[in-house]
Amino acid sequence: MNAKELIARRVALELEDGNVVNLGIGLPTQVVNYLPEGIDITLQSENGFLGLGPVTEACPNLVDAGGKPCGLRIGAAMFDSAFSFALIRGGHVDASILGGLQVDQEGNLANWMVPGKMVPGMGGAMDLVTGARHVIIAMEHCAKDESAKILPRCTLPLTAKNCVDMIVTELAVFVLSQGELVLKEHAPGVSLQTIQQKTAAAFRVAPDLSVMPILVDGAQV
Repeated sequence: MNAKELIARRVALELEDGNVVNLGIGLPTQVVNYLPEGIDITLQSENGFLGLGPVTEACPNLVDAGGKPCGLRIGAAMFDSAFSFALIRGGHVDASILGGLQVDQEGNLANWMVPGKMVPGMGGAMDLVTGARHVIIAMEHCAKDESAKILPRCTLPLTAKNCVDMIVTELAVFVLSQGELVLKEHAPGVSLQTIQQKTAAAFRVAPDLSVMPILVDGAQV
């Protein structure tokens, strides 16, 4: 199991039956593939859909917020961008799952641009992380150059301040609790020392620190 699949499988366990969920582009889109049995969610896309589904046949005029072909489930609704963001800003999205370039120990998020590089646009991230009821950042623990992505303070331009509720990486699960970063779970076979070495932010270890649960074919591994 590669890092992205492990992250997606763990994040999927956070979703509850009936949730309205927005999945960011990239890794977060994999989460829907690993939902536990009996969990049915409604996917919202900020470009004007409620009820996204798998692609059943090619339709060049039907794309998700990332510009990729998408399908619609029975009962899905389409609407304009104003209504879509009214849903988000009105707190009607239960969970927003996004990738991250950096997250810091105060729950600040940077995920929309790297200065000096081409920026396709901020998308709906700024609204999603402030309007959704629960914000989960699904990202690999370190950057490609092995530098830390969980920092004392973000150095890249912020998407939003104090917006993150949970961080899930291939090494660990952190939650933000009362303004403090708390390590709740470690991945199977990953030591606390390894997490400390690869995390630049200060964090507290939860007294009930446990092994990250991962479901494969309905069984926990």
